[in-house]
Amino acid sequence: MQAQPFVRRQIMAENRWLDPRCSLLDIPSNIDGNFIELGDSRLMSMVGNRQAFGTPIEGISVSDDDGKTWSTPRPIHEGAESGPPACGVLIRTREGVCIAVYAGREGFFWDWDEESGEAAANVRADVWSARSLDEGETWTDHHRILDGYCGGLMNIIQTSSGTVVAPVPIFLRDPDRHESSVYTTVDQGVTWTRSNIVDLGDHGHHGGVDEGAIEQMEDGKLLMLMRTNWDQLWEAVSEDDGRSWRTVRPSGLDASSAPANLLRLNSGKLLLLWNRLYPEGKHEFFRSGGAAAAVAASRHREELSLAFSDDGLNWSEPQVIARDPGGLSYPRAFERRPGEVWITTAFQGNLQMRIDVDDFIVA
Repeated sequence: MQAQPFVRRQIMAENRWLDPRCSLLDIPSNIDGNFIELGDSRLMSMVGNRQAFGTPIEGISVSDDDGKTWSTPRPIHEGAESGPPACGVLIRTREGVCIAVYAGREGFFWDWDEESGEAAANVRADVWSARSLDEGETWTDHHRILDGYCGGLMNIIQTSSGTVVAPVPIFLRDPDRHESSVYTTVDQGVTWTRSNIVDLGDHGHHGGVDEGAIEQMEDGKLLMLMRTNWDQLWEAVSEDDGRSWRTVRPSGLDASSAPANLLRLNSGKLLLLWNRLYPEGKHEFFRSGGAAAAVAASRHREELSLAFSDDGLNWSEPQVIARDPGGLSYPRAFERRPGEVWITTAFQGNLQMRIDVDDFIVA
């Protein structure tokens, strides 16, 4: 395997704090954190230079030494239509098919008119899918599944029945806002179907319910936790493998205007990562509204917290695992080995660390 020319390692940011139960990962700083394990135990991830927010991803890379070095990135698609991904998620199904869902960089455009309070007419971040039958060596079945604009893509899962489910936020007009939907495939990424849109209104370039993360609960239902500007995550529940979302309600989990992420662990427990409404022990934080949203929302991202649940309804007491005044957000979690979870924040903070779940489970 050809190692990448970059060998940068993490440098602890000034004033960054990690819970002493956490440890840094020995991986290059431009590994996005979209880890999947291939059939021969190698790792695959999306690779980019995330030192600055929004830098496009270069492509797909593979590691055969537990993440220390990575192959030269290769784009999923080299044609002009979709280009390398700007952000995306990966999954390897139980059937051995690798699926990527990503926002294409080609044609990407975003502009918001502060005076009119509306986005430009030609904003665009199309979402594409592709699949690989040979562990990422080649990618086929490139489909544009969303023609429009989407926010961040947080995760993708395969349910117990075999359906692959990917939350894909959608930008809606009149008034301009973000809302949430889900795309499902029952044929390993050949074709996709969109669910109903969870639309709770709002107005602003960060308004609405956005950037959902999804997991399957113990009873087989799917739980989606969505970013809002209303001081907590909202949740939606699906009883048909993500095809429809009829139960939509506040989750009771206090949160700032930032996305959460979910992971079902090998033990069956759900792990939640997110930015809470206020710093630990405080009851206020900087808020902003205006063009961002119809209400002034907390922008607290200086702490990353975790919690656990057995049923997706009742959560353990939140625990702060990292602090950084520059922000730690858009978390991703990957269970490398049973009970060993890798946590990254590639979009903001570029945190790459490891935890042993048992160290955080409170009896």
